[in-house]
Amino acid sequence: MRKTTRRALIGAAAIVVAGLGAIAVSQLPPATGRYKPPGPIPPLNVEHTETQWPLLGGNGGGSQYSGLDQINRENVRGLKVAWTHKSGDIIDDPVNKARSTVYEVTPIHANNHLYYCTPLNRVFALDPATGKERWVFDAHAIDPATGRPLVKDERRAGICRGVTYWESGTPHTGAQCEKRIFRADTKGHVFALDADTGKPCRDFGSDKGHPGYVSNWDYPVHGNDPMRGTTAPPSVIGDVLVTSTSANDSVTNANDGVVRGWDARSGKLLWEFNPIPEQYRDVTGAANAWGGITVDEKRGLIYVPTTSPSPDFFGGTRRFDMPLVSALVALDAETGEVRWSFQTVHHDLFDYDNGAHPLLVTIAKDGKKRDVAILPTKMGFIYVFDRATGESLWPIREVPVPASSMAGDKASPTQPAPQGMATFAHQTMNRDSAWGVTPLDRWICRSRYDGYRHDGMFTPPSLQGSVALPSVFGGGNWGGAAYDPQSNQLIVKAQNISMILKLTKLGEADTAGANGFSSRELKGTPYWFSGSPFLSPLGIPCNAPPWGTLTSIDMATGQINWQRPLGQSRRFGLLVPETFGWGAANVAGPLITKGGLVFIGATMDGMFRALDVRNGEELWRSRLPAPGVAIPMSYHADGKQYVVIAAGGAARLYPELNDAIVAYALQ
Repeated sequence: MRKTTRRALIGAAAIVVAGLGAIAVSQLPPATGRYKPPGPIPPLNVEHTETQWPLLGGNGGGSQYSGLDQINRENVRGLKVAWTHKSGDIIDDPVNKARSTVYEVTPIHANNHLYYCTPLNRVFALDPATGKERWVFDAHAIDPATGRPLVKDERRAGICRGVTYWESGTPHTGAQCEKRIFRADTKGHVFALDADTGKPCRDFGSDKGHPGYVSNWDYPVHGNDPMRGTTAPPSVIGDVLVTSTSANDSVTNANDGVVRGWDARSGKLLWEFNPIPEQYRDVTGAANAWGGITVDEKRGLIYVPTTSPSPDFFGGTRRFDMPLVSALVALDAETGEVRWSFQTVHHDLFDYDNGAHPLLVTIAKDGKKRDVAILPTKMGFIYVFDRATGESLWPIREVPVPASSMAGDKASPTQPAPQGMATFAHQTMNRDSAWGVTPLDRWICRSRYDGYRHDGMFTPPSLQGSVALPSVFGGGNWGGAAYDPQSNQLIVKAQNISMILKLTKLGEADTAGANGFSSRELKGTPYWFSGSPFLSPLGIPCNAPPWGTLTSIDMATGQINWQRPLGQSRRFGLLVPETFGWGAANVAGPLITKGGLVFIGATMDGMFRALDVRNGEELWRSRLPAPGVAIPMSYHADGKQYVVIAAGGAARLYPELNDAIVAYALQ
């Protein structure tokens, strides 16, 4: 989990679906001639890229695109469940849902195996054609080689979004660990496993006294909270393994969001990147990269989407320049040095952090092919940068935004907004647009609106309570976009659910958490923060639907091709008919295939859908054992194309929980 607010935000979605100064750009001269991919053999067996899925989003650039087309628009209706694997790793805590399991994992396919991690810190290797287990790794089980567990941490449910595959460019015949699976856990450990056997690679981390893994606990994090781990899978570029760390963003001096580069063979620390300026590391923290890191092998660059500094909703303790927080930062893969950066939110008071990984793709624009980094944001903005220079392909204007009403704080007078690029999420509401199922419902929403502050999307939290739309949950969020190179389209999902963000003096706060979704002290400040969805008495959002959408954007023009409501909301145990067009809250994002299809679970109605990438028309659906709050993936094995999604649900969203990995193929 990237931050303590993440699970609380999921709780808000449960209530809903159940019931821009100068642009902050910093740039260093390119460090040319230093990074070289290892050896004559491509590091990820790239001759089979189209049939495999070895990394986050399918490749180093995270495009969430598969070049397979055996399953296509013409035959997708023949898709059936091929196999289901169940790990047994499931917890449903009826008292504390935060202790229950959440399956947000996207399996990877490489080395003729399918690999995935579970919420209980195990890694499974499966036969990709049958789903049968080949090996299982458990860091908490007794290791036969030593007679003791690899780690002694208490086993608890924690989100794991994936593992990462690496293979040596100069392999030694018969040697172990020339192919590896890397798994980073929420406790701060990064394990290296032999990809064929699942046994720990004992040359990895041995210099620190714990062969088989490296640990963030061996290095300083400059903060006062115990978080060291991550929910995101590691990234790999050549022989450099890249991992992020998490942070508790309600603590003023939280752990810094340090990104580390490790030697993929030995586990020795090569470099670290800290987005917090050195002189402020004992004052503030966070700005971590929880949404995933992508890599450009050709340029030797790593792209890090950083989040808001701590504390997240009050900035009075951090009124100084920090250009690398709430930013996209391009790092040199060999040294960790900053090559360029762009700040997407100045003095972030809104938790509008960058929860989506940047997609590194080649788009067609102005009659040219451009290698770009595409960053969808919680605000519903899409930023498109030249990968090498950080130049924006669409103009960015600093627009005036509201001032803060909080004593001791000062909001940035402007925020950066792309011009000419369509937005994909609702960004504001007013009294007249307040919505209700009935006239009474609408009247109550309007009356409540009158009591809150709302001056647009960048309205800071306030003592009276401020309407936030998009909310801290997005807009866009992790894994929410995919790029189709055939049609030059970006497919991006959104949530449109307004929330109330309120600060209260500590002595006057309801510390019992009556506001439910997220109620907590901002430690080191005089304030208590509470956030709650802006709902009518019927438990329906006070902003108009659709509350979940899927949008296609033409990357040549920046304009919308099509947009459709995504999913079905549930109220009083009933699903709202899709013909209402309400859509629903959603978690995770889409997969696009060369067969002209968009696959997406994400929604809380428990459906897995295939849409026509040309127009968004639904062509196929299948009910999952539990909501598929994960990014789908696709690969080829034994003559068949498979599409796979984790269907484990999320306890704070709906009661249906499972531990299923479901594979579909044509029958």
